[in-house]
Amino acid sequence: MRYRKGLCDTCVGSCCSLPVEAVLSDLVRMELVDPFEIEAGTDERAIAKQLKRTHIIDHYNAKSGKFTLARRANGDCAYLEQQTRRCTIYEKRPTVCRNHPQIGPRPNHCAYIEK
Repeated sequence: MRYRKGLCDTCVGSCCSLPVEAVLSDLVRMELVDPFEIEAGTDERAIAKQLKRTHIIDHYNAKSGKFTLARRANGDCAYLEQQTRRCTIYEKRPTVCRNHPQIGPRPNHCAYIEK
């Protein structure tokens, strides 16, 4: 569906069931990685290993520097509130979420599903 302002108010948050790729700066904004780790020169692979062990990410692509955030068993983003179907970290959300739906497989369209 073509996106328009207010559409999210009546949606189940279907976009929050898509895989979310985040970069290191997103993880810092989300308060999952301490900025000190980056300043100290901690290798991204070591950070990824730690985040994977704590089930915060599912995958890390060293070539692109992208971390794929872990999701719940039903496919929902771990940060999607189940009752309200709203983001619990909206102000800290990753760049890919901030740019949705302007950027995506079909720009300015979303996978709207009515509540």
